[in-house]
Amino acid sequence: MPRATGTIEVKTYEPKPYDTSGGPTLNEILVTETFKGDLNAEGTVRFLQAVRPDGSASFVGHERVVGTLGGKRGSFVLQDEGTLTGDQVSGRWFVVAGSGTDALAGLRGEGTFTATLGQHAHWVLDYRFE
Repeated sequence: MPRATGTIEVKTYEPKPYDTSGGPTLNEILVTETFKGDLNAEGTVRFLQAVRPDGSASFVGHERVVGTLGGKRGSFVLQDEGTLTGDQVSGRWFVVAGSGTDALAGLRGEGTFTATLGQHAHWVLDYRFE
């Protein structure tokens, strides 16, 4: 199975609380980002995040990625989940079945990402085509 690696540069980050009625604060976060490395692409993601009083958080999201992976151009959707502890972000993702378009039709895969807040994320995606 091919492995793609690289970095992510966040271009925009727009958090918006939608429930602050007690317990963890619930946020919606809109993000645009650029993937560099074995995947050269632009991504648009909407995260839902639960932030605990100590500042730690967990999040889930869906991201449309448009670009080139392994020399093939198209788009696909990643489903993300992760945590924030201190200034460390970590998570995992997978390609949503049936979401690949154009030369990326049939794409499947899973991987991980890590980052220190305010710095580029490092990512891995093991992928295949069905």
